[in-house]
Order: sequence, then structure tokens, then C-alpha cells
Amino acid sequence: MAVQVRKNSRRELLLNRGIEELNLYGLSNFSMRRIAEACGVTHAAITRHFGNRSGYIAAIIDGLNAEWTKRQVRIIQDYAHDTRRQLVEISIAYVTFLVENPHLRSILFLRDDDFDNAYHPLKSQMTGLTQQLVARYCSEVQMPDDVRVRKLYVVRALIYGAALMFDNGELPYNEENLAMVRANIDREFDLP
Repeated sequence: MAVQVRKNSRRELLLNRGIEELNLYGLSNFSMRRIAEACGVTHAAITRHFGNRSGYIAAIIDGLNAEWTKRQVRIIQDYAHDTRRQLVEISIAYVTFLVENPHLRSILFLRDDDFDNAYHPLKSQMTGLTQQLVARYCSEVQMPDDVRVRKLYVVRALIYGAALMFDNGELPYNEENLAMVRANIDREFDLP
């Protein structure tokens, strides 16, 4: 997925190539030198735009967060008076977003003290609205806090589990299986 920045800008080119680099090599083998070579720029050009490796990765995450936020806003608007439907549709959109951006899972699940301190706020933006919607829906239907915590756990497990199973081919990525995941997330809110 391409990050939307100013059309044809060098920064856009570098961000999109950074996303490709993460997809191909993961975070541990992320190479600014390889990206510079692929973009026909110097390593110094990348550092002028992003500062350092951490700043570059933060910019990639920030761009993806912006794209994810746009998708969420559209869903919230489409289902403006139905919190449960917002929750279910945002959950399915998140599964799709994670499948489209497989490198995000490695970033979201990375446990590294330096990384977590630098990127935790950016990482938490990815799931913040889902958490808010679960809390709002549970409040609307007067579910106790312990049930809300369990619902959040199950919904997140369904999202991440489905994305992983789609990505590794264990579950074919198609409309039928997305509908199954949607039904399971929706059904969770009928259960005690």
C-alpha cells in the first residue's frame, strides 16, 4: 500500500520504497542504504528527510496510520448511528489493512525496549478506535467491565488471527472467509 504524500515527491518515493523494504526484508534487515540505491539517491538524502533509521520507520508508520485513519473515518460516517456495526466493519477493515500491509504485524508485535519507547504512541493509534468502540458498545448495552475486557480480547484475537491465517495461506483470503470472520466478530457481542 502506498503512503499518500505530495504526488511524485522524493519523500513519497522514499516512504513507498521503505514500505517495500519492510515487506521484503522485515524490520531487523531494514536497510536505508539499499533503499537509497533503489531510489537513486544517497544515504544522506534519506537522513535529510527522516533523520535516522528510527525516524524513517516512524514516518512510514505515521503514513500508514494516516491511511488507516481515513478508512476508519469513512466507516464511522457510513454507519453513524450504529456503534456495533461500526465496530464490526472497522474490525474487518483492519483485517484487510493488515493483510495488505503484512509488515505492520511485525512492527505491531515487536518487543524491543528502544523500539517500544520510540514507536508505542504510533503503534497504539492503529487500534485505539477499535478499543473505544468496544468500550462504547459495551456501555450502550450495559455490559460490565470484565465482559468488556473479554470482548476486546476476543475481537483483537479474531482480527490478528484472521490476518495471520490469511497471510500464511492457512485460510484463503476471499469474501467468503471475510464474511465468516465478520459473522464471528458480530456474534461475539451476542454472547454473555
